[in-house]
Amino acid sequence: MKSGIINIYKEKGFTSFDVVAKLRGILHIKKIGHTGTLDPQASGVLPICIGKATKVSSMLLDTDKSYDVTMLLGRSTDTYDIWGKTIEEREVSCTPQEVQDVIDTFVGEIEQVPPMYSAIKVNGKKLYELARAGKVIERKSRRITIYNEETHSIKLPRVKMSIDCSKGTYIRSLCNDIGEKLGCLGCMEELTRTRAGIFKIEDALLLSEIEELTRNDRIEEAILPVDEIFSSYPKCNILDSFEKMSINGAKLPVENAVEGKINQNESNFYRLYLMDGTFLGLYRRDGSMLVPEKMFYEDI
Repeated sequence: MKSGIINIYKEKGFTSFDVVAKLRGILHIKKIGHTGTLDPQASGVLPICIGKATKVSSMLLDTDKSYDVTMLLGRSTDTYDIWGKTIEEREVSCTPQEVQDVIDTFVGEIEQVPPMYSAIKVNGKKLYELARAGKVIERKSRRITIYNEETHSIKLPRVKMSIDCSKGTYIRSLCNDIGEKLGCLGCMEELTRTRAGIFKIEDALLLSEIEELTRNDRIEEAILPVDEIFSSYPKCNILDSFEKMSINGAKLPVENAVEGKINQNESNFYRLYLMDGTFLGLYRRDGSMLVPEKMFYEDI
């Protein structure tokens, strides 16, 4: 089976690790990794890397995300969602316009404190492990960006909206913070991730669909080749005389090793291929040399 990324639709009730475990059983391969957890009660896009594509897991973690969310006003919980322990309840006396006005203040670059129930590590311990032990520690705020917010309905105490945001954004924290600013409290009631980088919900497949494709020997149809992740970078072909060097992960001279001329680009990263079209990896230009950044060559 070739390496690549499968766009999974994670259903409610599964943890991200559940999805990985089930895929290992379906595909009969061990090298699988997800690209960022989704809460068990959340659903939506969960890109899964298989084979050598696990090398890009950290890169996919850094991509922008989009969510559909239902916020419940009038309640705060220890987890910032409805599945946690209720801390306090208040009457929701604000108007829909007041709610929208406060939501608008969170669009753009903001400081956000992550929830205690999160996988962030502090002194080697995950925050949710400390939270389950009854400990609450001070967390540093992070600068995140809400690129866009679209409100679909405000039927108090519930607000349905779509959010486009940067990496590291916690939608649960956003709901909590909006509720705090309104003075009536708030938490997350429902969450669906609709996009993670280039992966969209309309293209995501259920685990049952992956099983069906596997049974019919059509699983390759569901695997996105690794090089498509880097489609925004220029493509270069390595000359045959430098093939062995490149396969061994050596640095390559810019002027002599590739077909044609390499022009500078904003990021200085390039997709390199062998002359037969085999994807070799992502390279970074360093002066007169091309240096391997991520190698994906598979001797098939």
